[in-house]
Amino acid sequence: MTEKELLQRTKTFALRVIKLVNALPNTSAGRAIGNQLIRSGTSVASNYRAACRGRSKAEFIAKLGTVEEEADESCLWLELIIESGLMEEKSVASLLQEASELTAIFAKSRISAKSNK
Repeated sequence: MTEKELLQRTKTFALRVIKLVNALPNTSAGRAIGNQLIRSGTSVASNYRAACRGRSKAEFIAKLGTVEEEADESCLWLELIIESGLMEEKSVASLLQEASELTAIFAKSRISAKSNK
């Protein structure tokens, strides 16, 4: 996957997160988890964009670590949405799958970048 494709994929992920959060119920739990998910989900795209503009290999690797953490955190919030019954699993499953794939992609990318340092 190219840098440009990954930039688009993370942006699309952020947009999907925004739509899902807007569909959450207006309850204490819905608002609290939604706020957390919107922060982590949109952060994946913004931090990957920042990583691509990194001034050094070390900065790139550090930013990739942040992207990986934010994608993994997004997985947690999506799992909580499902397991708490805030939304049906079928409404969240594909976004959770994408968050898991992004986590794996960035973990592998960070490890590769670190070994090529």
